[in-house]
Amino acid sequence: MSDHTPPPPPRILATPEAEGWIARLAAAHGLLMFHQSGGCCDGSAPMCFVRGEFKVGSQDVLLGHIAEDTPVWIGARQFEYWQHTQVIIDVVPGRGSGMSLEAPEGVRFVTRSRVFTDAEAAALDAAPAPLTGA
Repeated sequence: MSDHTPPPPPRILATPEAEGWIARLAAAHGLLMFHQSGGCCDGSAPMCFVRGEFKVGSQDVLLGHIAEDTPVWIGARQFEYWQHTQVIIDVVPGRGSGMSLEAPEGVRFVTRSRVFTDAEAAALDAAPAPLTGA
């Protein structure tokens, strides 16, 4: 990065409500992780798993961490479509997929997003590529 390029923005964020649920689930289940699917199971909902119970593929892309140390992965094809957006994990009332840890709790995690500004996109382009599961 040049001295004039701002630091890249985070590719992944969580709302305070989602972070509260992540903390609650982590207290009950241990370390967690998310995988943003590309349309199987519960549409394109973010799925919350006990860390290690979901095998990250070599093509999966690490968007970053939320709620301090909870990694969020996304499939490579989905990342191609969403690389220009900041992904925001939120939580809403209602039952989601039976595979995601929050399902029995009467809430479900959802994905919201916003398009990066031109300056943010330039900073991301200048930064190293995100890690993959390889």
